[in-house]
Amino acid sequence: MTRPEALFPLFADLETLDGVGPKTAQAFAALGVTKPKDLLYLLPHSATDRARKASIRDVIAPCIVTVEVEVGVHLPPRQKGRPYRVLVQDAATEFQLVFFHARGDYLQKLLPTGQRRLISGKLELFDNIAQIVHPDHVLRLDEAKDLPEWEPVYPLTAGVNQRVVARAAAGALARTPELPEWIDGPLLSREGWPGWQAALRAAHAPGDPGDLTLTAPARQRLAYDELFAHQLTLALARSQLRRAKGQVTRGSGVLRDKVLKTLPYTPTDAQIRAVADIALDMESPLRMNRLLQGDVGAGKTLVAFLALLIAVEAGGQGVMMAPTEILARQHHEGLAPLAEAAGVRLDILTGRDKGAERAAKLVALAKGEIGILVGTHAVFQKDVVFQDLRLAIVDEQHRFGVAQRMELGAKGAMADVLVMTATPIPRSLALASYGDMDVSILDEKPAGRLPIKTVLVSSTRMDEVVGHLARAVAEGRQAYWVCPLVEDSEVLDYASAEARFASLRAALGDCVGLVHGQMPAAEKDAAMARFVAGETKVLVATTVIEVGVNVPNASIMVIERAEIFGLAQLHQLRGRVGRGTAASTCLLMYQAPLSETGERRLTVIRDTEDGFRISEEDLAMRGAGDLIGTAQSGLPRFRVADLERQASLMAIAQTDARRLLADDPTLNSPRGRAVRNLLWLLDQDRAIRLLSVG
Repeated sequence: MTRPEALFPLFADLETLDGVGPKTAQAFAALGVTKPKDLLYLLPHSATDRARKASIRDVIAPCIVTVEVEVGVHLPPRQKGRPYRVLVQDAATEFQLVFFHARGDYLQKLLPTGQRRLISGKLELFDNIAQIVHPDHVLRLDEAKDLPEWEPVYPLTAGVNQRVVARAAAGALARTPELPEWIDGPLLSREGWPGWQAALRAAHAPGDPGDLTLTAPARQRLAYDELFAHQLTLALARSQLRRAKGQVTRGSGVLRDKVLKTLPYTPTDAQIRAVADIALDMESPLRMNRLLQGDVGAGKTLVAFLALLIAVEAGGQGVMMAPTEILARQHHEGLAPLAEAAGVRLDILTGRDKGAERAAKLVALAKGEIGILVGTHAVFQKDVVFQDLRLAIVDEQHRFGVAQRMELGAKGAMADVLVMTATPIPRSLALASYGDMDVSILDEKPAGRLPIKTVLVSSTRMDEVVGHLARAVAEGRQAYWVCPLVEDSEVLDYASAEARFASLRAALGDCVGLVHGQMPAAEKDAAMARFVAGETKVLVATTVIEVGVNVPNASIMVIERAEIFGLAQLHQLRGRVGRGTAASTCLLMYQAPLSETGERRLTVIRDTEDGFRISEEDLAMRGAGDLIGTAQSGLPRFRVADLERQASLMAIAQTDARRLLADDPTLNSPRGRAVRNLLWLLDQDRAIRLLSVG
């Protein structure tokens, strides 16, 4: 798909813009600006009031003021390094303009004695004398109309100042062509948004502070463009995957019935619904691409296993991948009794399998003798071949990017993909990250799960907590003790965990175990295994245990310095207890005094166990980038749109994008062709490539 000619000027070199040389162009790159079109979306974050005043007496210094003055005497410095001063008179009073390191001949030209000029800059009082040091603007009266009442303030970086950015942005705006409208007509009129060109002009020339807010129509329209282009890319990726031929996998239900009969409980309605969704997807000739979102303890594992059985019932194989070896082993142990009930061969493959043992597993896999495989990313290796892979399940999505989802799909040319996550994600973020997937949500807890009692305790009461723990251990209960992250340094984390381990061991004896990120994998697993077996009663840990560890007998969770953890993390950690029949407690130990946000965070956790409510609150408090950890979030970076506060726009954008592609999959209708311009403008190259392929 070739770039439309109308857009060529916006894709030229930056140096073709007025006032941008090679050095400035290089500096602009730090702002993410490499082409004139990027300047269109580098919007001012605030504005300076340059409205004219009759005299500096009308304002209170220090502040920005704009006044017309008559230029008086020049006072050049008597000694080197002293400032150059120019006296000026406005309608009511006299004040000084001050310049450092300035050339006298230049200032004589800029400010000729006896002439009138418009001055704008920061007014300050120095020894009770009013002065403006280095005015921002000195204009002849015939140029004065060029100074807007509200002057936009742009983001800056080393090597570019406001004037350079404003001039370059104006140059880029002058190049914007008239383009056909790509937003759906009814939506545009319902929202009262301006056209694309008008929106850009308004956003770069705010008439008042209201024009800088997210709710200003011009900003909303540009934000919608971004969200819509992003959702369109995801929808195209999704329709590519959809068009990607899957295979029809229809289970008989025989194996699933066997498993359900042996369960001591009845699955929740949400679990039954999710399995039905998955079965329908697997029956369809198109590839499944579904996200299974369930809160801690909502029973995702059962849903996953029943889905894997559909693959086996249909004569194929299934694979379930976990991000870490500990988790893979846990899934394997958890699924073993279910596999036995179904009479299906279940095996595990991790980086630890070597030599003859590994070779034997690979042979059994290729022959189709292993029905269900559990593994880590070791299953991506070239020599791992399935006889007939029908379903791939990825656990804990945020550790696997889109690229790995695709790679996994490649193992079984047409395998269906199900992604599971235990991190409840607010809807707007789910749309941003997984807009290409269908979503099933497990929003009910299995029957018989007791609520977890959550208590806030100040760290000054440490002795009481240890005493409480000693009594619980004597009664045969088990506990986790999670140590805080120390300044992002694993070495220090490890020191804090080691120190806590030593003090608890002194208090409770050798029933205390330790696991942290610095341990070799084998030691970590051994320490976990001892805890699972009940040999150690208290496990001191860093956040390694956040994901998925399952010890039903553990009913106490102590989180030290809880105030420095994120909400999602606290929720995940708390979910490690409350898995058995005993009533469980989670103690959040904090160091007083608590900051306002710290207190708000701990109160939210104390008052609710609903992961979705917690995630919405987390988003409101921390922002999208932090929520999923920007580095590995794969969250798109938007220039105008704000995911937290414009979540509703994202939902409209998704519906709109999917509807457009359903009506016009190749984007060849008049609106489709207009949308292509938007995809070029917003660098949605992935979408453009998908269109070319399609």
